[in-house]
Amino acid sequence: MANRFVISGLQSGCTAVALMMLLLWSTTHGAEIDDQRDLFRQVRASVERGDWSAVETLDAADQELLQRYVLWPDLRAAFLRATISMANHADITAFLDQYDELKPARELRYRYALHLAEHDDLTGYLKIYQAYYQGLEITRLDCLAITAEVQGSSIPRIVNRARELWLVGNSQVDECDDVFAFLHDNNLLGPAEYRKRFALAIEAREFTLAHWLAKSIDRKHMDEATQWQKARSGSEAFVRSQHASTNDATTLRQLVYAIKRVTYADPVLALELWKDISSGYRFSEEQKLRTARHIALWTARDNLPGAYVLLASLPMAAQSKEVLRWRARLSLRDAQWSMLLADIALMSQEERHSEQWRYWHAVALHRSGQLPAAERALETLSAERSYYGFLAADELGKAYAFDHGSLEVDATLIEKLAARQDLIRARELFLVGLDGRGRSEWDAVVAYFSPDEKIQAAILANRWGWHSRAISTVAKIGYYDDLALRYPLPYRQIFDEHASTANISATWAYGIARSESLFMRDVRSSAGAVGLMQLMPATGRSVARTIQLHYSGLGTLTDPDANIRLGTTYLGRMADRYDGNRVLATAAYNAGPHRVDRWLPQHGVIDARVWIENIPFDETRQYVRRVMAADTIFYWRMTGEIRRMSDELPLVESASESQQLASR
Repeated sequence: MANRFVISGLQSGCTAVALMMLLLWSTTHGAEIDDQRDLFRQVRASVERGDWSAVETLDAADQELLQRYVLWPDLRAAFLRATISMANHADITAFLDQYDELKPARELRYRYALHLAEHDDLTGYLKIYQAYYQGLEITRLDCLAITAEVQGSSIPRIVNRARELWLVGNSQVDECDDVFAFLHDNNLLGPAEYRKRFALAIEAREFTLAHWLAKSIDRKHMDEATQWQKARSGSEAFVRSQHASTNDATTLRQLVYAIKRVTYADPVLALELWKDISSGYRFSEEQKLRTARHIALWTARDNLPGAYVLLASLPMAAQSKEVLRWRARLSLRDAQWSMLLADIALMSQEERHSEQWRYWHAVALHRSGQLPAAERALETLSAERSYYGFLAADELGKAYAFDHGSLEVDATLIEKLAARQDLIRARELFLVGLDGRGRSEWDAVVAYFSPDEKIQAAILANRWGWHSRAISTVAKIGYYDDLALRYPLPYRQIFDEHASTANISATWAYGIARSESLFMRDVRSSAGAVGLMQLMPATGRSVARTIQLHYSGLGTLTDPDANIRLGTTYLGRMADRYDGNRVLATAAYNAGPHRVDRWLPQHGVIDARVWIENIPFDETRQYVRRVMAADTIFYWRMTGEIRRMSDELPLVESASESQQLASR
């Protein structure tokens, strides 16, 4: 075969990628592709560790079969990356030339460029940098390129770029150290540059960097950096230690910063401190407005006495969109319907016409005795398939407007898409367990599709069982009516079994999983949560220990069965903690039970719908609404029946009453 790899390395000579991929595809129809996947899975782990013997020990027929697989380039790239310090550079160059634009080649090229720089082959590095990375503003690569050019005596051309990399408010990557040393050694960084970067670091709240920079400026700047650090680490003490005679601009900024930090922990204390100092210092009007608004908003979020008065008494210049929202939420919490109507009237037209405030406006009208107007508003909103649409339908006793409509299949276009080499690659990455890589390649391709192509691509992904891509692709064109595609039922038996064991509804567990991950088994959040039901490793380990499930870290959390078992068990525990209240349990699943405990009313009970609106965190508030609506849709999908969402929104009781119930 002209394209066949010699086991010891790549053959010299390359063919066009398109021809190569066409040949690969033409030979992978039929049952053999299942064998290719199995072979790929069999050798992948060893190859990624740099052990090619896993391939060499296959018999000749299997080696040839594997070489014809569409993911063969990924296997070779993984091996070359793992052995890059020992690899034959001709092999790497040949691979990069042959597969040029494929993602595994792009990843290998990046790693190879770094390898050349690390081993002082700066000429080779610059050749790759200038061809592929120049102008992309990748700091790490730019700094390496500047270092290479300095050694090549191209100093005048790179000084300005080097200064640009210096003048940032955060610490740069280690690769920039030599660049900054060059600037310093050549007297290209003077006090002015240090002062500029110091100011940027203060603005970015990078006080450690600012303190380091101050050492090269003067004692005054060192003292300023120290004061900023005190304002952060001991905010209350910092405010109390200042004297009203000190009215320089820096001290005023530090005081405002410290008051804001106190507010996060104790808005009442922050208000007291602010009252003490606001009249004694010459704060600007903007500083006064921003600080007063910050304190008022956190007083509202913490549901503290006097919050509404603080918000309403803010000057008009401080009446932001967020202030008006919290005014309305507090009026709602206190069942002040006429005030709620007035608060909503102050909002922008766009805000007033959102589903959220249309619903509460209608409720306020109804509670105020304006029944015809309320019913008209609810009637219109009940046509929506959403959290507020379902609530509106409940108010009227109407059936839900699920309005399911299957996407129209274009068999010819689907066949055409299914034969595309780039989508074939994406699908195979998904099927062999490289889900993240597959998603990345799918998204890159589909981004350039027409709306019709995206619809058919979503249908295709759904047929493949690739639900995250089906849901996200159809959402990009704003089509939401195919509920079978948008609310699929993967792992049905697993969800049913583990939800039953945890004594919770499978539809609720589905709602959590869809909201958390779109059913991506390997996805990891920025906070570190992993898998279908997005469990933090510590939570997964703790739950696994109590149910005697073997826990192996990431391997357990990315296994669908184990993740669903752990997730439903934890969700069941949250339900038990809150006496079966799904609203509280859902909020606790997202934000943690310690926060939900603090958000419970101090006494009495509160309507769950109102409690949801007053959740302090935007993310958790939206999450609870999304899960409750998804639970409702999944119930309809699984049973064909309507379950009133309002029936799943019990009263939220005070902490003391909840504890009494729990003890009983």
